[in-house]
Amino acid sequence: MKARVLVTDGEQRSALAVVRSLGRRGFEVEVCSETGASLAGASRFAGTDHRIPPVLNDPSAYAEAVAELCRTREPGILLPVTDAALMALLPLRDRMGTAVIPAPSAAVHAAVSNKESLLDPARAAGLTTPQSLRLDRAQDLPTAGALPPFPLVVKPSRSVVSSETPSDPGLARFSVTYAEDPDMLRGTLESLPQSAFPVLLQERVEGRGEGIFLLLWEGRRLAFFAHRRIREKPPTGGVSVYREAVRPDPELLHASTRLLESFGWSGVAMVEFKRCRHTGRPFLMEVNGRFWGSLQLAIDAGVDFPALLVEAAMGEEVEPVTDYRVGTRSRWLLGDLDHLLIRLRTSYSAEELPPGSGGRWKAAGSVLLPWRPRDRWEVLRPSDPRPGLREMGQWVSEMRR
Repeated sequence: MKARVLVTDGEQRSALAVVRSLGRRGFEVEVCSETGASLAGASRFAGTDHRIPPVLNDPSAYAEAVAELCRTREPGILLPVTDAALMALLPLRDRMGTAVIPAPSAAVHAAVSNKESLLDPARAAGLTTPQSLRLDRAQDLPTAGALPPFPLVVKPSRSVVSSETPSDPGLARFSVTYAEDPDMLRGTLESLPQSAFPVLLQERVEGRGEGIFLLLWEGRRLAFFAHRRIREKPPTGGVSVYREAVRPDPELLHASTRLLESFGWSGVAMVEFKRCRHTGRPFLMEVNGRFWGSLQLAIDAGVDFPALLVEAAMGEEVEPVTDYRVGTRSRWLLGDLDHLLIRLRTSYSAEELPPGSGGRWKAAGSVLLPWRPRDRWEVLRPSDPRPGLREMGQWVSEMRR
């Protein structure tokens, strides 16, 4: 048996992908989660699923619980899976006993995760960014002539922020919203708490989502991967539910690598783009300095990021991975069903949907087709069925409610 690895955020599909990857490689994998009965914890490759406090409610209590697990279980590697977990644990990595967190410093992670401060380094690396305007307060909204063109994306500069008040020690998550006109923009800004600011007002780029995924370690690029999104939830842009492995755009791969290298990055990261449907030009959306939701696709295609990261962190000699099975597709079945339900009950114009989406009946035909050659289901797998069954039970319960 290889070293013990503790994986956080067992509720996440990316955590499940990590557990399956490392378990198959012979690592002893344990999970921690809010419920102690998580998606990743249901895997046959997981040992104990430790119940710990929610990170968003009280990151200090969460970090102490993880530190206690590190003291008692003595893992060699600790893998925080979400941004919130990284924010809570990276500043306290010296309290995690002998466990190594294979990620950059808290300061570097925060800098890469800040969408506003990322803009200048991204341009310097050769990437195109959307036209943007920073607002520190809702009251600072300028006249319409000084704004990027509508429709606008309202994007908090950080996806996870601290409330920074003694009465509320928690973290808050903020997501992207859209504004079609000045009145909608004003209402959106006024509904945001001050902790969400600064926000970016960006021109909306219409097109298909793409991702460049990288593992850099001590100045070397050990692995890369690229995918394109086929369907998302919500359909106008969100979490990918069906995606395909593609060859990376050489210029994007080079510029994305250069961007992360400019921060001295060591670890995994996803560099997310949208390719404009009108011009074909890729625009940088954000960088996620963590494992990503579609991680299982990369593993299925032949780039085992979790195993490569852990082996590098343990000081093993890792041979860089430079090829993978292009055309492999991954489908999050229940997310895809949610996509279809949203399509059936919502009217979207052709301009709002990604290219090739088609009408409702085409969407129904595509989603309800159970399998295509080179497809892999992300969660439900005959070789490890319990996570899929657990997720299905939770989904049915939510549908009934």
